Amino acid sequence: MAELTALESLIEMGFPRGRAEKALALTGNQGIEAAMDWLMEHEDDPDVDEPLATPLGHVLGREPTPSEQSSPEGPGSAAGEGKPPLSEEERQEQTKRMLELLAQKQREREEREEREALERERQRRRQGQELSAARQRLQEDEMRRAAEERRREKAEELAARQRVREKIERDKAERAKKYGGSVGSQPPPPTTEPGPVPASPSQEPPTKREYDQCRIQVRLPDGTSLTQTFRAREQLAAVRLYVELHRGEELGGGQDPVQLLSGFPRRAFSEADMERPLQELGLVPSAVLIVAKKCPS
Repeated sequence: MAELTALESLIEMGFPRGRAEKALALTGNQGIEAAMDWLMEHEDDPDVDEPLATPLGHVLGREPTPSEQSSPEGPGSAAGEGKPPLSEEERQEQTKRMLELLAQKQREREEREEREALERERQRRRQGQELSAARQRLQEDEMRRAAEERRREKAEELAARQRVREKIERDKAERAKKYGGSVGSQPPPPTTEPGPVPASPSQEPPTKREYDQCRIQVRLPDGTSLTQTFRAREQLAAVRLYVELHRGEELGGGQDPVQLLSGFPRRAFSEADMERPLQELGLVPSAVLIVAKKCPS
């Protein structure tokens, strides 16, 4: 049974003539399967139907020259020249075989595209996992840096508190050195002689109670207050220093010393009063002091 040529078979399967000729030319006339593979791989190319500029002497469909006819591999032999025409049944049978081959090629192409799609999906998921892991590492690094920053701030806060305590101790030591002893060794304030008391056979003169401690409440300009217990013989400067360290403003900011006032009777304490004991200033056993809003110049 004579067979159709490769070009005729491709045309019988529904491929355009120009596209079939181009496929055969670009595959080197290696057969219908190679041409079908090329057609299926390039069916979506935008230039698939553009004519192919084939060198002279190799144009499909051109009448062969005498030298090509004498060659055993010339186009005449490839075109099946001299073969008897096919009957209708033979043509249908060969077309059926070609269509089955085309369907097989199509299935193979679909399977290949499905494998490629699965591989692309695996790559996409792998890249997504790598991106998620990178984001998690970045978050962990940020959390670790934040924890280190909090530890550093806490250490700085503790160091600042330690500096404040050391400053208080230095101030106390300087005052003690300046006045020749500790605050507790200050001479007791002069006491006033009690006035004459009417004699009574059953009444003894009252004894004056001595206090060792003094509870001081300091009212700040913003309406808040500070309360602290001091020794009765401690100087008023210790109260001022305590207020400066706890009034809520930044330490070491260069603020002027606070001005202390007594509530009743109203009295503004001077710098000389700062060196006097609380007991001498009449602030024992308890007193309320007021911080002036603005220190006088």
